[in-house]
Amino acid sequence: MSAPAEGRRMLGQILKAHGAARESDIQRALAEQRKQGGLIGQVLVAMGATDQAAVARALAEQAGLDSVDLEQVVPEADALALVDKSIAHTFGVLPLRVEGGTLVVALTDPLNQAVLEDLSFSVGTSVRGVVGNPEQLKAAVLQHYGAEDSLEEALAAAKAVDGSDPEAAAQSKPVVRLLNSILHRAIRDRASDVHFEVYDTSFRIRYRVDGALYEVESPPRHLCVPLISRIKVMANLDITEVRLPQDGRIELSIDGRPVDLRVATLPSQAGEGAVLRILDRSAVSLDLTALGIEGETEATLRALTRLPHGIVLVTGPTGSGKTTTLYAMLAEANEPDVKIITVEDPVEYDLEGIVQVPIHEDIGVTYAAVLRSILRQDPDKILVGEIRDGETASTAVEASLTGHTVFATIHTNDAPSTVARLLDMGIEPFLLTATLEAVVAQRLVRTVCPDCAVEVEPEEELLLELGPDAGLLRGRRIRYGRGCATCHHTGYKGRTAIHELLLMDDDLRSLIQKGASTEELRRAAQGRGMRSLRGAGLALVASGRTTVEEVLRETLS
Repeated sequence: MSAPAEGRRMLGQILKAHGAARESDIQRALAEQRKQGGLIGQVLVAMGATDQAAVARALAEQAGLDSVDLEQVVPEADALALVDKSIAHTFGVLPLRVEGGTLVVALTDPLNQAVLEDLSFSVGTSVRGVVGNPEQLKAAVLQHYGAEDSLEEALAAAKAVDGSDPEAAAQSKPVVRLLNSILHRAIRDRASDVHFEVYDTSFRIRYRVDGALYEVESPPRHLCVPLISRIKVMANLDITEVRLPQDGRIELSIDGRPVDLRVATLPSQAGEGAVLRILDRSAVSLDLTALGIEGETEATLRALTRLPHGIVLVTGPTGSGKTTTLYAMLAEANEPDVKIITVEDPVEYDLEGIVQVPIHEDIGVTYAAVLRSILRQDPDKILVGEIRDGETASTAVEASLTGHTVFATIHTNDAPSTVARLLDMGIEPFLLTATLEAVVAQRLVRTVCPDCAVEVEPEEELLLELGPDAGLLRGRRIRYGRGCATCHHTGYKGRTAIHELLLMDDDLRSLIQKGASTEELRRAAQGRGMRSLRGAGLALVASGRTTVEEVLRETLS
């Protein structure tokens, strides 16, 4: 839950005043929220401390809106006709009546004004929200609109749309329904990204699930411009600008939970395409154990969150989960007596109790500039979204030297090569050794689908490809997925992280001061117990959680 606006009562205190929750439960829920994130009302419901109806009434009071018992209300036919079935399902709204030219709709998240604004744009009239019980709302939408159209049904209906007038086509019900179906299915399938790709004679839509792209049934080429225009309308972008890339954001409420979509359009030779990054907070648990990090790695990461000062870096390629791991570490450190400030580009998830600052480089709000300002805000711990240049690196070193713990991401191939990268950025060796405490290299590997997993003996050809590491698996039975409907016939469902932890000590610091090469640092660190990414991955293979092919794909020997 976002910090309350001035004068707005805390949801927990409203529930307490209603007699719907006890103070002890509220405090437990707040502690859980600091660790896991999420909405305080839903945390209380999950704990069994209150129920959905009480939360809906409290949300309504907090937002200054009416609440409604949807089991006692019969929606007007004229109101239902104003809102398309796909919008009702996707946005989680139920039209109730029309009052003086204003459509009154029931929804579950009264703070999500973007839903009301987009709904107002779609129906062409002003919209006012009232708050309903999420379970009742979902049942009522199903009762009055029927089951949501499948993607195939929405696609069939949209094929007849005339794309000669893109702006009109973008507002047509078939195109709106099609885009809603695409987004709803992507979120249901746990996709992290949706790609809209245009070519000279075709238009392709792909989802990225567990790091791998797969294609869904794609619309005909003439629907490319209407669909991209619809995306731009929802993201408040300029639909007339098709020559320059644009970035925007769409806020949705899917099945009663808030979902953010980060939109990036890109003009190409064949036309304008787009990629939507899905940030579904309910699908991400910001807890080290829940992320699948266990054993010594988990204990080490927890210990690093308690450092009084120093720099902790997480490195890996784009999409390797670096920021999620850092968020989980910050959640571990997030206590009432610890002030944490982050600077990010962009802020991906709202973290209760943490001050988060977005980057706006076009107006000079850069990492380095914000980091210098942060130092005057008396933080204990700082998160820097990415160390991109020498100025940001130098400021991070300065922050560490003045008694702050700095967490940051950086792009390098593995943990030992991070040292060379920082030296290349102009950090003096004596400053680097005085501040750097740890480097965590990370990769994400897909995990074997539990519904179709089978045990096999590893093939000798595969073991030979592993070289010296083959001994870790020879003689063991390993698991792989045969492929089923649950995993889209990939054999994998979900992902987990593997890590290479470089922990600085006096010997490693001495090697850096002497100008040791990356390979010398790697050998020294491994001699002190550092396990390589390949070794960490093969340990997961031996435990049956992933496959040799995944480890070979994500790691170097």
